[in-house]
Amino acid sequence: MKISKFLISLVGAIALLTSAGYYYVFILGAPQLDPPKEEADTGLKFQLATFNSQAMGAVRNYGVILPPGYKKNLQKRYPVIFLLHGGHDDARAYADKYAVLDVLHELYKSGKLPPSIVITPDGNDNRGSSPLYDPDYFDGPNGKMGTLIGSELVQVVKSRYRTLEQPQFWALGGLSSGGWGALNIGLRYLNNFHILFSHSGYFTDNSGSQNSPQQIVQQLSAEDRKQLRVYLDAGLNDTNLLASTKAFNETLNKLGIAHVFYAFPGGHGLSGADIGWNYFHKHLKDSLSYVGEQFKKVKS
Repeated sequence: MKISKFLISLVGAIALLTSAGYYYVFILGAPQLDPPKEEADTGLKFQLATFNSQAMGAVRNYGVILPPGYKKNLQKRYPVIFLLHGGHDDARAYADKYAVLDVLHELYKSGKLPPSIVITPDGNDNRGSSPLYDPDYFDGPNGKMGTLIGSELVQVVKSRYRTLEQPQFWALGGLSSGGWGALNIGLRYLNNFHILFSHSGYFTDNSGSQNSPQQIVQQLSAEDRKQLRVYLDAGLNDTNLLASTKAFNETLNKLGIAHVFYAFPGGHGLSGADIGWNYFHKHLKDSLSYVGEQFKKVKS
């Protein structure tokens, strides 16, 4: 009798833990236990917008953060930065999880990044968001996400906002699978983006060499290699992602493509000053400072 009660209690406890784990991962999205601290007022505003996507055959959304003074300086045009999220995220992730408004405020105030139009696309394909798989950042059976981000949304942004037109003023980057997505898409659309960046991403994909930046970059023309600028970082805890980033760094060295690469403490995870959301929050300052340097070089 005692054994039966014990087994019932054990099964109940396991069921409770399983339910709690399911809710934490699948419903809440495995939130950071110690997320980045946000300033009360940066003067910046995150907004969601929608557009009709022919590539995906649906109404899609994206986030937009307009630069300070955008509504006052009506003759001024601005550079553009696209930020791609990772798995089980959406267009709100950079604002809600990675405190990107604070990052931008700090970089604008220090002059490390010229005021820019920042776009956060919803990178989820037709399967939707899930912790079980990464978004397909390419044209494939789950939708034409490559076309949507690399071309279609570019034209939407140009039609709606006062952007600088030259690809030297357009950057595309991301974190985790969004880092892979940024290079996988960006290397195909160098007519739109000359600056690419990745935070603890990967550069070979299970779908094949056709979606592996490690292979795609080697097929670029000499002229495209000359125009390209790349920022890479990876967390020391992310063993496989670090190895993939190192290999891509070596390829860029061999090809003579201008780039920087950093290996930082930490990486993916749920808690810690250099872990998870905090890692990406901290090193967005590095990647966007690099982007700012490239924007300034073109202007000078």
